[in-house]
Amino acid sequence: MPYPLKISLLSVGGWAVALSLGATLPARAQQYQQSATGLTVHTDSLTVSVQFYTPDIVRVLKYPKGTAGQHESLVVVQAPTPGKLRYQARGGVVQVASPTTQVRVNQQTGLVSFFTAQGQPLAGEQPGSLRFRPKTDLGAATYRVRQAFRLAPGEAIYGLGQHQDGHLNYRGKQVTLKQRNMDIAVPVLHSGRGYGVFWDNYSTTQFADTDQGAAFDSEVGDCVDYYLLNGQGTADGVVARYRQLTGQAPLFPRWTLGFWQSKERYRSQDETVGVVEKYRSLGVPLDGIVQDWQYWGENNDLWNSTEFGNPRFPAPAGMVRRVHALHAHQIISVWPSFGQKTKIFRELQRDSLLFDFITWPRTPHVRVYDAFAPQARDIYWNYLNKNIFSLGMDGWWMDATEPDQIQPFDTDDDNRTPLGSLRRVRNAFPLVTTQGVYQHQRATTADKRVFILTRSAFAGQQRNATMLWSGDVDSRWDVLAKQIPAALSLSLAGLPYWNSDIGGFFPSGQYPKGVQDPAFQELFVRWQQFAAFTPMMRAHGEFTPREIYQFGQKGTWAYDALEKFIHLRYRLQPYLYSNTWGVTSHAGTLMRALPMDFPRDPKVTDLGSEYMFGPALLVRPVTESQYVTRPDKNVPGTPDFAQVKTQPVYLPAGAKWVDFWTGEPQAGGQTVQRATPIDVLPLYVRAGAVLPLGPRQQYTGEKTDAPLELRVYPGADGEFTLYEDENDNYNYEHGAYATIRLRWRDKTRTLTLDKRAGTYPGMPASRTFRVVLVDVQHGTGLGDENAPAREVTYAGQQVTVKL
Repeated sequence: MPYPLKISLLSVGGWAVALSLGATLPARAQQYQQSATGLTVHTDSLTVSVQFYTPDIVRVLKYPKGTAGQHESLVVVQAPTPGKLRYQARGGVVQVASPTTQVRVNQQTGLVSFFTAQGQPLAGEQPGSLRFRPKTDLGAATYRVRQAFRLAPGEAIYGLGQHQDGHLNYRGKQVTLKQRNMDIAVPVLHSGRGYGVFWDNYSTTQFADTDQGAAFDSEVGDCVDYYLLNGQGTADGVVARYRQLTGQAPLFPRWTLGFWQSKERYRSQDETVGVVEKYRSLGVPLDGIVQDWQYWGENNDLWNSTEFGNPRFPAPAGMVRRVHALHAHQIISVWPSFGQKTKIFRELQRDSLLFDFITWPRTPHVRVYDAFAPQARDIYWNYLNKNIFSLGMDGWWMDATEPDQIQPFDTDDDNRTPLGSLRRVRNAFPLVTTQGVYQHQRATTADKRVFILTRSAFAGQQRNATMLWSGDVDSRWDVLAKQIPAALSLSLAGLPYWNSDIGGFFPSGQYPKGVQDPAFQELFVRWQQFAAFTPMMRAHGEFTPREIYQFGQKGTWAYDALEKFIHLRYRLQPYLYSNTWGVTSHAGTLMRALPMDFPRDPKVTDLGSEYMFGPALLVRPVTESQYVTRPDKNVPGTPDFAQVKTQPVYLPAGAKWVDFWTGEPQAGGQTVQRATPIDVLPLYVRAGAVLPLGPRQQYTGEKTDAPLELRVYPGADGEFTLYEDENDNYNYEHGAYATIRLRWRDKTRTLTLDKRAGTYPGMPASRTFRVVLVDVQHGTGLGDENAPAREVTYAGQQVTVKL
């Protein structure tokens, strides 16, 4: 609830209005107090609190004088540990400094500026931009709050969550931060100069960058509350400070990196299991199958009962056992809303734990639960655990976690929560609802890692083991193109795991013939190629089936192209899993906007069409039709592969590059025209990379003792750390894992496999590595596991190979 004012709103309202107009206030008896974590400055109208949470993370709290400026964060988990601070006051400015960050506060205006340890400008507030506009919220006095930040000429700004506007750099742009299907609001601003700002407010917020600064303007707030993240000049540093402040991302099960099949929806347990059986019979790899909605029945009064009331699912435990027997895993759709005839609805209703607004499905008999109430989260988990998790289900698809408002009214936000109005906290709903499931499953068992696929997110949600997806996007080429900057923006805001529905969710508008139309097949193939280089590779959508065997059979162009990239995904598993360990252990980022790795190359500042996937792979998805034409959307298209098309690819300066498919070396800092046959996505490897590849397999873990291929890309020095553990429990949190550092020295042409660090139950005592020095004749493309290579038997001790 809003924090109480120490004096009446009227007595401070004059100052609040003056601040909202940007007026200069008289300076009388300004004061400041030092503390162990920072300082507090009192102007005539304002209190400014500066708190160091670490030497690189600074909280700024501002509130009108005479009010109680406290704010309990739902997001921040870091306790203030500032280290040694130094203070000084001179010329009307008071400064507090850590060994890395200086903060200066103007004692007359309360304006805050940030500097490096050397006194170089880092970031700062825009003069005259602070606003406190008095208002009431559910009868309580509060404010609409605004603060803008100065940006340097040419400074790029990133992050802010996921939005479908096609922007990577938000300089000169504006966006509404409000949770909606396909829009994920994360108020984290990431500067290309190596710092970030986390705006700790949960109400609907307008972000706009103008000549008056980059401003956050929030609908409800008792104070201005934000955190400066000093990344020490690097993008990875910004993300690391954000994760330190808000929580680290736990490790997913290894099997989640395999291929996933889904659709809206499998209508019986026989159909669900039959899909897995069909993949196995075809020899096409598969790890995940998704059960979408209405397993509870088709009556919306029974919506999301968490029970298998649909007679087409007579033995759900047997369904899960059969999926497991086929060496696959299953997750299931659950929602934050419940039909009026469900047991969980009645229990929540009894304790007034249901909101009152129109959600999906559009009926007054379905209502969303109040996830801000701990009791409601407990009830939710009790039903999930009893009716679903106890069956052996492997994970959760938490849909519509915005929560969905199909027909919104202004009064919807007047719903009460334990923290005040829904208006005050609405953007944090996905954080708290996923938190409830994550924490309860962790308390239930340590043997199965939590995996939550979900449609919405807020700052800090990475700690809840969530994999985000981009929502119910249309099946269109321009939408496919926009998924790339949308994903990269989310990564730059600190949330590392993202995917999209391969082919787009809604094809019926553009492709009424669905999978029977070669035009849709071409879009689907290119989307799947992109998905192979995202954290989750998952086919899903409505209207038309998405299984590989719906696109033809072996020997047909669409089928073969789809199968090729599924196999490639499995070969990349050692690289992928090691990178997810980097996310967990070193606050890493898997989908990397090019400015993260090439900040000195001005050509990549606004480049949202390509990205790095981990440290080694440069990915340039094909996002326009090249081979299928059609006169009308109602007439299936005609493919024509007679002439191979090309795609421009920019190779960033500051590195040399090697074509993954051909082994051909290329210089950086140039645009090349790459041929793009229907089964090729432009993919380049950074020179110096050591790329570990696994065997072809039908499912994760099928060939645990098979040799690993180590491809070495000459042209620079490089290294990679290979990570291994038990794949699906939390023993790694207690040190049960092993790493092997792989170091390439280009001048001496030597690859060194360092002594293995660590151990885990079931770790092989020795293993075989097949080392390949890549050129145009060796180590290209999907590859042959029996191709010539230097075989090395590794028993945990350092080995050096001369190539």
